[in-house]
Amino acid sequence: MPRLPLLTEDRDGLLERTRTRLGRLPNLYATLANSPAALGGYLALHEHLGNGALTPKLREQLALLTAQHNECTYCVSAHTLRGRRLLGLDEEQLARTRQAADDTDPHADAVLRLADRVLHSRGRVTDAELAAARAAGVTDAELAEITAHVALNTLSNYFNHLAQPALDFPEVPA
Repeated sequence: MPRLPLLTEDRDGLLERTRTRLGRLPNLYATLANSPAALGGYLALHEHLGNGALTPKLREQLALLTAQHNECTYCVSAHTLRGRRLLGLDEEQLARTRQAADDTDPHADAVLRLADRVLHSRGRVTDAELAAARAAGVTDAELAEITAHVALNTLSNYFNHLAQPALDFPEVPA
């Protein structure tokens, strides 16, 4: 049962902007709108990272990996659907992403493995882990964005745990 109401009133245009960008208004956003400051900050970071160095596929994989790590069924469900429908990821690719592996692309594999280390170590990766990522071609811009994506997606995961919005995607248990 949801703990916070879904808002449909849009004083700041944030919900309409979300509807336009996503083609719908997922319950996460309608619930996060209880604080326009929280929703606005989330949307701003999401939009800026969408113009970054990481590909749409890697951004989606990072979201799925982070949701799995944080055991967020809402976000695992949403990002499984997005990965399948928008990026054409098959079930094996989705499963491997949730395990921090992408053996079809060494660069993507390095990004996911480093993100996994960021998640498990709370950002305290070793020099060897950082060197391995760089050796696989991960750039300094990508290193910064990996951490930012982990933070962004952890925000949505934790908010979902707190607010418990109704799941509006086909359920995929974390």
